[in-house]
Amino acid sequence: MRTYDITLTISPNIVVWPEDPPVNLERVSKMEDGAIANVSRIAMSVHTGTHIDAPFHFIEGGETVENISLRLLTGRAYVLHLPDVDLITTEILENANIPPRTRRVLFRTRNSEQWKKANNKFNKEYVSLSADGAEYLINRGVKLVGVDYLSVAPFNDVVPTHQALLEAGVVIVEGLNLSAVSQGRYTLYCLPLKLANSDGAPARAILVGV
Repeated sequence: MRTYDITLTISPNIVVWPEDPPVNLERVSKMEDGAIANVSRIAMSVHTGTHIDAPFHFIEGGETVENISLRLLTGRAYVLHLPDVDLITTEILENANIPPRTRRVLFRTRNSEQWKKANNKFNKEYVSLSADGAEYLINRGVKLVGVDYLSVAPFNDVVPTHQALLEAGVVIVEGLNLSAVSQGRYTLYCLPLKLANSDGAPARAILVGV
């Protein structure tokens, strides 16, 4: 079995959502300065890099990160490769041959090439999931949707797709790097930080070939 680390590396150079603060990662205790140990601190948005969205992100009174079931975040997943689309719609999904009973779908698109090239400039033209595409997945019984850019929704219309998925109890995983992953079935392990009362959390995500 092969293991794929599909997590983005967090550093001060990582691309972030335009309104989000940049990553501040610094050592505050340094052995070279006489300290007994190196100690670092970090300041960033909870939606930095590879992360999950909790319902509270777009739904007032929605569940927060610490209440999301690990059963949703771990298990069989299907990676769907869509290299030539700009928007993932119902029509695209109907013709994609997603296997029956699939509960977790990860979309590999041209977005992943940005991570492969270590491009840290934000791209507003990223591939995203339309609201009708979200409804299609919900109706199929999908419980987790993963995307290879910083938002599941189009840049200029972020609310409808997020709300549709989160209101239906679908976990959203954003900021995946799927550039080295072929289309097919895998086992997903996605473990977000257990942050209290948070609308999102950074996560470490891996795929294991099955």
